[in-house]
Order: sequence, then structure tokens, then C-alpha cells
Amino acid sequence: MIYPKIPLAQSIIEICSAKGITNIIISPGSRNAPLTIGFAQNPNFKCYSIADERCAAFFALGIAQQTKKPTAIVCTSGSALLNYYPAVAEAFYSQIPLIVISADRPQNKIDIGDGQTIRQQNVFENHSVFNANLTEEASAENDLKINKAIETSILQKGPVHINAPFEEPLYETVETLSVQPKITTLEEEVPTKIIDNSEETASIWNSAKRKLILIGGINEVNSIEQEILENFANDPSIVVLTETTSNLHHPSFINSIDTLITPFDDCDFKELEAEVLITFGGMIVSKRIKAFLRKYKPAHHWHIDTLRAYDTFNALSKHFVMEPNDFFKDLLPKTEFVTSNYFKKIDKIYSLRNKRKEEYLKKIPFSDFKVFEKIIESLPKNIQLQISNSSAIRYAQLIEIDPSIEVFCNRGTSGIDGSTSTAIGAAVANAKQNVFVTGDISFLYDSNALWNSYIPKNFKIILINNGGGGIFRILPGHEEKPVFNTYFETSHHLTAEHLAKMYQFKYLQASDNESLEKGISDLYADNDSPVILEIFTPTAQNDIILKQYFKELN
Repeated sequence: MIYPKIPLAQSIIEICSAKGITNIIISPGSRNAPLTIGFAQNPNFKCYSIADERCAAFFALGIAQQTKKPTAIVCTSGSALLNYYPAVAEAFYSQIPLIVISADRPQNKIDIGDGQTIRQQNVFENHSVFNANLTEEASAENDLKINKAIETSILQKGPVHINAPFEEPLYETVETLSVQPKITTLEEEVPTKIIDNSEETASIWNSAKRKLILIGGINEVNSIEQEILENFANDPSIVVLTETTSNLHHPSFINSIDTLITPFDDCDFKELEAEVLITFGGMIVSKRIKAFLRKYKPAHHWHIDTLRAYDTFNALSKHFVMEPNDFFKDLLPKTEFVTSNYFKKIDKIYSLRNKRKEEYLKKIPFSDFKVFEKIIESLPKNIQLQISNSSAIRYAQLIEIDPSIEVFCNRGTSGIDGSTSTAIGAAVANAKQNVFVTGDISFLYDSNALWNSYIPKNFKIILINNGGGGIFRILPGHEEKPVFNTYFETSHHLTAEHLAKMYQFKYLQASDNESLEKGISDLYADNDSPVILEIFTPTAQNDIILKQYFKELN
């Protein structure tokens, strides 16, 4: 076995191996050479080389999203490290384990004008769960920090930063280890399976005639037992609202929140107002449901999560530090159905809305909304669907997706930066067919994601190109003026055709219903190379068609 000569690099690599960290994403550099040499020549690791650090970090995030295990990213010193920050923030808010290992100059080289040198210590302090600032020499103290960083990433499901200073020479190797790092383990606090003061909780539940369950994004597919979901469905006092990324399904659940509540007036909102609100899962996409719950506050808001509870609606009354499945397994046997017409009233409205939606989709012309209907209904079963942010995830929330399809989106910070890289990382880590649906601005912003040697041959990108940031036409304040077109919408006439050729993707395009049908057919017929299907939609009509949809739901 070949090892880097520098003992500190040996310690980091050996501790990572002992902790079961197997996926290492390395960005080229000189200062991180000791780490690169050690990781790449050790059979315990699967290493990937990705030049763009921002793409590398989101690629790692996609792998960690799927494996549920920490993925390590390794970079050189200087500004390279800062390019990790968007993915670090996403990992922090999405509770995804990520291990940042940055090479640094020795402390005496900082702030003296040396090249590729910045203040790297604690650079992610506001968006990380632990920071290990190592000293140059291998030591028991350094070993403890490295161990704690990795363990904390696992236990707290978040990003950690290990900053390691190395002095030249950097490329020397040895055939035997000069260190035997100590392996330590943090004592894990096992989440309780029993509700604290369950009698009071059950009493509140049993007395409430209107209970609203709102489920955000969940990376753990099928995380709630079917028996519990059936209980929700059978209780007349419960309405369940699910986001597309919740990956929880039942015919009685409302899976298009905006379709339900957008046409509501004050009287309708009063009908939906809950006495008890239960939330679990990640961040909520729907701005309308957030606005509703902030105005019509429930008497009790309970959030269930083993780590954090955000007071999203300014109404949080209790954080149950538990797995949601354990919470309901303990609570439901202590509860009883109460007489209520809460579900019946809301379900009747939602059923009417869905009929209106079907009628509306039949009559609208080729547009973003029509395209999303067609591409979602054409998705093969049992695949994984990754969706970019802004318009794409919002349109996807309006169309019913087959329950066999797993859906993911970077909703921790809801940024467009890195969606493609995340989707590719997820495709590498999951054997399922992966389809990525994205808008043009998100795709162009992360085009370096295609500069990647590991893209599976069956990876599919569906790119909806409406000539700019269509989300800004939907949001209030849109006016067809030069300032809007240039600085908000970012109007353009770019396509993915030449990018596809450069990165050896098969390229398809569509611009009407007929060519879309053919494009979709060709997209799934080819599994010998990754494919981009670019769909051109009418910039000036998309927002008009979407806004009219909400008007016609009543």
C-alpha cells in the first residue's frame, strides 16, 4: 500500500476508513496532494475526481442523499474551499451528512501574502455542525477532533469541516504508516420511542375536531408505516397535506396544496383552520400554505423531528424529538376517532378542484403547464425523479406523480445552484433509472455539472427552456420592462445543444405537442448514452396560462 508521507494526512485517511467513509470526491490541487494520494490509492475508498468544487460538493450531496451516509469532499487551499459553501448550506438545512476536508497552509503562512491562502478556519461556522481546526503535526488531539467531526456528521445529519495544514514537500510517499490514530466513538443518544406526557398529548388530539397534518420533503422513502397512513385516511377529523417530495402517498391525501387553497377566500380559510397542526419532514415549498398557517394559527403546532424544529408559522408549541413513525405508533393506540366533517368538507372542495384542473389542462395550448403534465404522466414507474428549484418544483406540485416514483429536490436553501450536480450524484449512488427535470436558468447556472466522467448512461435530463427565469413572471411585481427582462427574468436565447455535444449527451428538442410526444418517446428509448430533451415553451404566455388556471378552479 502507498501512503502519503505526511503523518497528519495518514491520520485523516485512516480514521475515515475506520469510520466507514467510502465515497470521496476530490477536486484537483497541490496542497491537498497528500490526501489525494492516500485516498486514491486505498482500496477502501471509491474516489471521484471533479474539477469544479461547487459541482463536486453538490455531487457529493446527491450521493449522501441516497446512501444516508457521509460523503467526503477534498480540496486544495484558498478560494477552492469557498466554492463548497452553497452545498454546505444545503446539507445543513436538509440534514444531509457531508464531510469537508480542506488542505491549508501552515498557520505561519496565513495573512503574509502567500498564494492561495485565506483564513480557512471556521469558514463554515454558521452552517456546520462541527469544525475541526487541526494543527500541522499528527497528534492525539488532532485524532480526537477528526473522530468527533465524522461522528457528529453522522449523528446530527449535517456538514462538518476538517481543516488540515500541510507543509511542503507534499507529494512524497511511503509504504508503511507512521501513525496509529486512535479511533473513538461518540455516545449516540437514541431517540425516544415514547411520547413524553402522552396522556396530555392524546387528550388534546382526542378533543380536536380539526387536525391538519402537513408533510414536507422526506429523503427516507416509505418512512411511515402503511397502517399509520391508513389511520390518517380513516379519521374524519384529519386532513393530510403532502408535498411532492414527501414520498408518502394515499388516495385521500391532498398532494397539490396550491390547487386546493389558492382560490380560497376568508370563509374557506376558516373551514380549513386547524386546532392541531402536526408537521414533519423538511422545508415546505408552498408559499400559500405558509401564508395561510401564519395568518390562521392553530391552537397547537407540534413538529416531529429527531434534531430540529423550525417555528415556520410562528405557532410552534411542542417539538417532539422522535422519529415520526415512532410518534404515531405511540400516540394512535391512545386516540379515538371523533365526529367531524373536517375531512369531508375539504375533500369535496379538492375533488372539485381536480375536476377543474383536468378540464383546464385539456383546453390550454402548448406551455410550461402543459409540458409538465405531459412529462410527468410519461415518467416510467419505479424511477427516481430529481427536480430543480424555482418554477420546476412548483409546476411539479400541481401534477399528480405516480406513487412508485421517488422524488427529490434541494429544498434546504431552495437555491438553483447545484441541482444538476445533485441529480447526477444521486444517479451514481442509486441503481434506479434517474430523470432530472430542470428549468433553463438552473441548468445553465450549473452547466459544469456535465463536466463529470461518472454520469450513468441511462441518465435523462428534461430541460424546459422558456427563455429566462419564468418564476419572476409568476411572482407579484412582474412588468414587461427592460429592467425586469434584464435583471430579474434574465432573458436569453441560449440552448443546450452545443453543451450536449461537448459533453457527449444525445440531444433532443421539442417545441410543440407533436414534437414533445416524439421527444419523450426517444428519450426513454435510448439507454446507451445520457440524453438531454430540451423543450422550448412560449415565454410570454406561460405565466398567463398558469395564473388563469388558479382563477378557473372555483
